[in-house]
Amino acid sequence: MSEKERKRLVVLERVKSGELLLKEAAWEMEVSARQAVRLNKRYRRDGAEGLVHQSRGLPSNRRCSPEFKSRVLAVYRERYAGFGPTLACEKLAECEGIVLSRETLRRWLIEDGQWQCGVKERVHRRQRKRRERFGELLQIDGSDHAWFEERGPRSTLLVLVDDATGRVRLHMAEAETTRAALTVLHKWVKAYGVPEAIYADRRTVYFTEAFLHEPERRRDPKVFTDFMQVTDRLGISMIAAYSPQAKGRVERMNGTLQDRLVKELRLRGISTIEEANAMLDAFADDLNRRFAREPLRPADAHRAAPRGRAQWEAFFCTEVNRVVQKDNTVRFKGEQWQILKQPGAPKPGQQAIRRRPLFGEAGWFWKGKRLRTRPLGPKPKPASQQASPTSGGQPPRPRDLSP
Repeated sequence: MSEKERKRLVVLERVKSGELLLKEAAWEMEVSARQAVRLNKRYRRDGAEGLVHQSRGLPSNRRCSPEFKSRVLAVYRERYAGFGPTLACEKLAECEGIVLSRETLRRWLIEDGQWQCGVKERVHRRQRKRRERFGELLQIDGSDHAWFEERGPRSTLLVLVDDATGRVRLHMAEAETTRAALTVLHKWVKAYGVPEAIYADRRTVYFTEAFLHEPERRRDPKVFTDFMQVTDRLGISMIAAYSPQAKGRVERMNGTLQDRLVKELRLRGISTIEEANAMLDAFADDLNRRFAREPLRPADAHRAAPRGRAQWEAFFCTEVNRVVQKDNTVRFKGEQWQILKQPGAPKPGQQAIRRRPLFGEAGWFWKGKRLRTRPLGPKPKPASQQASPTSGGQPPRPRDLSP
C-alpha cells in the first residue's frame, strides 16, 4: 500500500469504530463525500485490499509499444543526434511522420543515455507559507552550541518545531544521535499525538545515502535508518531538506533558543545535561505559551498516540536481524546469547530480531514474542588471534636470520 492508502486505512478504521463521521473522514482524506462512501464500502467488503488502487502493477493502456520506441530512438540516433527533445519532436513529425510528446521523447532519450538533464538556472526563492493544520509538518534539527557557556561541556539541543503553530519540544544530549532524536519525537507524540510528516536535514541520523540517491528504493526498509524505521511504524512521512533555508522555521528557533535558553540556564545555575533535561519541558511549555500561534485551520492533523507500555516499546525501538547459529546462539556487536529451550523458538538458520526500546531493556524476539535467553558474554576469539601465555600478550619476536 502507498502512504496515502495507509492513511486512508487509519481514517476508515476510525469511521468503522464510530470515532469519526464519514463526512469528517472525507475531509481528512481530501476526497469528496461520494468518493468517501465508495472507499468505505470497498473497505468494509474487502478490507485493506479494497483500498489499493485497482490498476496497481498493470501497464498503462496508453503506453507506446516497445517496437515504436526502438524505431524512434534509432531514427534519432541516425539523423537527429544532438537535437534537443523539442526540436527533435518537430523534425520527427515534419520529416518522418512520427508524432509523440516532447516529454515522452525526453524521457526515452535520458533512459537511453542520448540526452542529459541540463543544469537549471538559479531560482529566485520566496517565503513558503505555513502549513494550515497543527501536526501537519514538523521540523527537526540539532543545535550544537555552548549551552552552559564555561560552566559545562558543549552539547547538542534537539529541537522539534511545528510548522503551523511554532510549538516546540526540546531534548539535550551530547550529540545529535538516533537515540536523542527519538527521545524528542517520543516527547512530542506523548504530548500531542502522531504527526503527519517530519522535515529533516540529510544527516545519516535521518536518511541513508541509498534512500537519498536511489529513489526507486525509497519503499525498501533495508535503506531506512533506525529513526526512519520508527517513523515508518508510526506512519510519519520523512522529507529531506536540501538547504538550511528550507527548514527556516527550526533554524530561527535555534537562534531564539541560543539567546533565551542560554540565559535561563545561567540564571538557574545549570551546568549538566541531566539538569537541563529536567527543566526543558517546562521551559518549552512557557515558550509555547508566549510565542505559539493559532493554526489557519482548527482541525488537528495528529493521530492517536500508542496505548500501553507494550505499544510504546514496539513503536519506539531499534531493531536488527541476526541469524540463529547451529548451537542456538545469536550474536550482536561481539556479544552472544543462548536461546533457551522453549516452545515456538526459532530454528537454526532463521533470523531473530534484537529489539532495543527507547526506555526499557533490550531483548530478542521471534514472531512478535520475546525469547528467553541467557547472556554468554563476549564471543571468544579464534586460537590464531589469542596471545601466547608465555609471551605476556606480546607478539613473538622475529628470528635473527643474519649470518
